[in-house]
Amino acid sequence: MAQMFHREKSIQLKSSASALYNNLSVLRLAPRSLTHFAVVHVNVVNLVSASWDGLNYSHRQLQSKEGSVATNSSLIIQAAWCVLPSRDLLVVTSQKGIQMYESDGSIMVYWHALDIPETSTDKAVFARGIAAVRDKYICVGVYSGAVLVFDVPSKGSNITLSEVLEEHTDSVTDMASECSGSTEYTADLVSADDSGLLCVWKSGGDFQLLNKIPGFDMSCSSVKLWKGTVIAAYGTGQIRLYEGITGILHAEVNAHARWIYSLDIAPFPGLLLSAAEDSFVRVWHLSPALENNTVEIEHLYNECVTDTQICGAKFCDGDGHAFAVTGYDLSEIIRYTQA
Repeated sequence: MAQMFHREKSIQLKSSASALYNNLSVLRLAPRSLTHFAVVHVNVVNLVSASWDGLNYSHRQLQSKEGSVATNSSLIIQAAWCVLPSRDLLVVTSQKGIQMYESDGSIMVYWHALDIPETSTDKAVFARGIAAVRDKYICVGVYSGAVLVFDVPSKGSNITLSEVLEEHTDSVTDMASECSGSTEYTADLVSADDSGLLCVWKSGGDFQLLNKIPGFDMSCSSVKLWKGTVIAAYGTGQIRLYEGITGILHAEVNAHARWIYSLDIAPFPGLLLSAAEDSFVRVWHLSPALENNTVEIEHLYNECVTDTQICGAKFCDGDGHAFAVTGYDLSEIIRYTQA
């Protein structure tokens, strides 16, 4: 197997990464030659802005908030940038609610409190799973299985909860929108839950459920949508590729020895990144097979991050030239670039 990537100098964090699914988000700002990284540690989000030449870094820490008041007690579950045509927002989910910030984390523009059940249940209260869809929607999953759809204006803070999608009965684990950049695909959102159930949606004024793909009672920890194909990662270490609208299984790969924590896609070359508790990051190539209308997956590259339970992995650009990795209890972001 050809050596494709080499390790770069790591980016230091103010505090270590928590053991959460998809615990890394990356925002590339081409006009300013900057890359933003976000990593959750307990009740803070570590934000690092890095220049492309690797010489300059700036750090910021966001605390969990309830409304505009910082709170030490609320655990943050996820932080992710949502890129819309008119603006980029940083969305932070916690046990208390959903916070939306300007992309650098400087100003909170919206706060949505989670409904706390009146009768105590054994379910923890949290929001998890974040995706920007089409021109103006940000979707966030919650513990009850509901998907909250927020309508986001091109500027300002007049964000509204426009719809609640209630098809999951287990806690939402992850969500993804169509990442190929093409608008030809009817399915443009997929949501996953703790039972492994996948719901495939068409966004719009009213979101339509297109398909439900059963989950076999194994949690789906991370999900992606590329050219109409759903790519789902499971606690078994398996990756499955489904045709979104029909639910036909294109491929099933025993990708990792332990629980997969993160998937990402570089949409232009069709590269897939997977990372797991087994300390391995793997790069795969996805290619549409035109003769039978399926998608094929080919293994390209392995990297072992020794003695590290990997919890986040993201490509740093749409071409897959570089990727970054976080690990539980690790106070650094490890970067790899193509050799």
